[in-house]
Amino acid sequence: MSCAVAVASSPVFSPSRVTLFCKNQASSPEALNLSLNHHGLSSSSSGSPSSSSSPSSPFTLRFQKPLSGLRACKEGLISVDSVPSSSASLLKRKRPAKLDIPVSSLSFSAATATPAAPVDDRKEIEAERDGFSVYCKKGRRAAMEDRYSAVVNLQGDAKQAFFGVFDGHGGTKAAVFAAENIDKNITDELMKRGEDKIEDAVKHGYLTTDSEFLKEDVHGGACCVTAFIRKGDLVVSNAGDCRAVMSRGGIAQALTCDHRPNREDEMDRIESLGGYVDCCHGVWRLQGSLAVSRGIGDRHLKQWVTAEPETKILKIRPECEFLILASDGLWDKVSNQEAVDVIRPSCIGTDKPELLSACRKLAELSVRRGSTDDISVMVIPLGRFI
Repeated sequence: MSCAVAVASSPVFSPSRVTLFCKNQASSPEALNLSLNHHGLSSSSSGSPSSSSSPSSPFTLRFQKPLSGLRACKEGLISVDSVPSSSASLLKRKRPAKLDIPVSSLSFSAATATPAAPVDDRKEIEAERDGFSVYCKKGRRAAMEDRYSAVVNLQGDAKQAFFGVFDGHGGTKAAVFAAENIDKNITDELMKRGEDKIEDAVKHGYLTTDSEFLKEDVHGGACCVTAFIRKGDLVVSNAGDCRAVMSRGGIAQALTCDHRPNREDEMDRIESLGGYVDCCHGVWRLQGSLAVSRGIGDRHLKQWVTAEPETKILKIRPECEFLILASDGLWDKVSNQEAVDVIRPSCIGTDKPELLSACRKLAELSVRRGSTDDISVMVIPLGRFI
């Protein structure tokens, strides 16, 4: 069988007609001719005029009987089921049944879905009060996970205060919980244990905050650094990699030591508990996951991640100028002495200290050096509490 098809670029093409010319080398009286134009499909016997394969027949197909399904025959003919040889009725195209596709909620189950927690889309948090200034800048995460706490005139005493910076990971919940509760827990523990047990009070205040957060049955954790000022003493504690740095006559003095998994004593502690520490893409991690070894929360790693802080107590002297509490978003890019050098001109030897502006400068310096983390910087002028 030979076939010719008229295409759009051919001179014989007509917009109202598509023509398929078929010539069978051995015509059969049993053949069925179908003629199709743009109006429909008609059938006739082999003896009818429409069986001609001339160009006047708009669409001629020759079908070989018996009809046995849509398949190509050896002779080049096509057979179709359900078309009787004697049929002369007009075969019409049926419109397929309409598909009703239900539009459902994007949630997996509308009945059991719980509303998503609101996302804190603040890019900056800042505050300036008598006794402190703080500036927090969001990094590339969807929400800022850093939080701070500042309580001045604690228990009605103008010389008593509590400050903290909390760097959340895996969400904001642990940082928020710690910021709202840790000062109360430390104060309560101090009332139970007495004035001479302040280090124990801080320790159990941290541990109580951790155990209460774990009861919330939520994910995530937080690193903490706190400063408790009481009766002329500065009590600085940390769990994680938030850091406290004091300016003593313009010289930076670190009052905390970061809790990283590769710190020798931390690695020994983790391994003695059956855990491991390894380096992933240049970052030391606990159990191949967390880049800090202490903090609030982190339920899935609680066997190795302790909330017990390290604490240092010192007397506030006239040469103790100011204290910087900051998250690792700052310290990963700015050294202790650089931080003191940026803050000091805005704090010392001036009638109008501009501590909030100095906090911003530190955060911006870290960003310029490539930090993509959340950055929190708090500055506390220590002379205010002598």
